[in-house]
Amino acid sequence: MGVSVDVHQVYKYPFEQVVASFLRKYPNPMDKNVISVKIMEEKRDESTGVIYRKRIAICQNVVPEILRKVSILKVPNIQLEEESWLNPRERNMAIRSHCLTWTQYASMKEESVFRESMENPNWTEFIQRGRISITGVGFLNCVLETFASTFLRQGAQKVTIFLL
Repeated sequence: MGVSVDVHQVYKYPFEQVVASFLRKYPNPMDKNVISVKIMEEKRDESTGVIYRKRIAICQNVVPEILRKVSILKVPNIQLEEESWLNPRERNMAIRSHCLTWTQYASMKEESVFRESMENPNWTEFIQRGRISITGVGFLNCVLETFASTFLRQGAQKVTIFLL
């Protein structure tokens, strides 16, 4: 089946500040779920100025303990891969991420964009579309999809905290 998550938010902060906050938000003491973030690749296209980054985040398994009775869910950590393309000249950043853990049972992908707001050039618009689909765990598929979509929405809201 699958669940989609759509988020649209306007931050009343300049693009550069919002992107800088996003790139440094993890790990931090306010969110203990993200254990580490490792930059796997970073390069700049000299002709366009676009900065490409590939990062891997190691996160604590946030699946509720009761659901971890299912053996495949009993892992201590979850790995997420994030790729981003920051275009400082055009003041936008595209982000694509997906889960590397449980790939045989789950697909979690999200695409996000930070861009200068059309309403006010000193504000930043954030648009995120995510899709979560879980198979292979029987009646728990729907429960896990609902849990994952709630967790994804909460993650989108965390950028605001780091701007303050």
